[in-house]
Amino acid sequence: MKISFVSSQAISKALSYQLMRLQSDLAKAQTEVTSGKFNDVGVALGARTGQAVALNRDIDRLSGMIDTNSLIATRLDATQEALSRITSEAETFLSALTVGGSGDTERQILQANGNNALETLTSVLNTSLNGEYIFAGVNTDVKPINAYGADGAPNKAAFDAAFLAHFGFAQTDAAAETITADQMTEFLDNIVEPMFTGPEWEANWSNATGETITSRIALNETAETSVSANTQGMRKLAMATSLIADLLNTPLNANAQTALVEKTRTLVAEAISDIQNVQAKVGLVQTRVSNASDRLSMQVDIMTTNLGDLQGVDPYEASTRVNNLLAQIETSYALTARIQKLSLLDYL
Repeated sequence: MKISFVSSQAISKALSYQLMRLQSDLAKAQTEVTSGKFNDVGVALGARTGQAVALNRDIDRLSGMIDTNSLIATRLDATQEALSRITSEAETFLSALTVGGSGDTERQILQANGNNALETLTSVLNTSLNGEYIFAGVNTDVKPINAYGADGAPNKAAFDAAFLAHFGFAQTDAAAETITADQMTEFLDNIVEPMFTGPEWEANWSNATGETITSRIALNETAETSVSANTQGMRKLAMATSLIADLLNTPLNANAQTALVEKTRTLVAEAISDIQNVQAKVGLVQTRVSNASDRLSMQVDIMTTNLGDLQGVDPYEASTRVNNLLAQIETSYALTARIQKLSLLDYL
């Protein structure tokens, strides 16, 4: 017969190991109570772990798209506000053009309106949001429009050169008084207009791209989410405002001035219509982005519910397990303390 020796130290060590295991189980149980899901999803789900991983991945991807759509919506809101401001300024300018007038005071008022409209147009088209120019197309880090009349401005230099080449004298020359209405119309239609509708616009006025930003707003849906400064409405308004701001400094006769005002009035009316069409398109995109975000949010909610059903724990059961483990740990502490106090000397 084999005799095994049992000591109080061996019993104490066994209780210590048991206590360590209970503390580890308690930490896992407390994590489950806090997070609401299994501490180790792989161990708990086994073969179904891949399904949980796929759901987590899809939720993260859709949540990322919702966040991106929020940024897109902010940019579109800023774009819509900027377009409204341009339209309002253009309508004010059109009213001034309608009144017209050939007297010196009327000319000065009309020129001031032209300058204000041109400055507003330039300022708004150069609006930036979060460090990006919203009317720059895909060149979001480049200021879209060159300010007319600024030092070294290519648009002003190009216009001055075109006027001089066509008439043989500068705008401020007294000979400008001899320009007839037909000559002014020919200059505006054949010389100036191509400078805004053709490649000279990009060379002298605009640093924006005609290509706009295309964003993915849903898993299977994309949308153009920016507006370029190169749209026809912006070009026409820039032409009209710069002509009034520049040529009313010229000693034009009444007939030439009338031809100038009639041309610019037509341009501004067309520009307002074009810009309002752009506003309508932006509004449609805003609706699409909002609807896409709503659909994505619904999908995330459904997936989150499925994921909770898959890897979630019963909070009441988890809390009960924590309480039971705490009770066992307290009992283990008490037993360990009593055993450690046992001594042979107490029985001698």
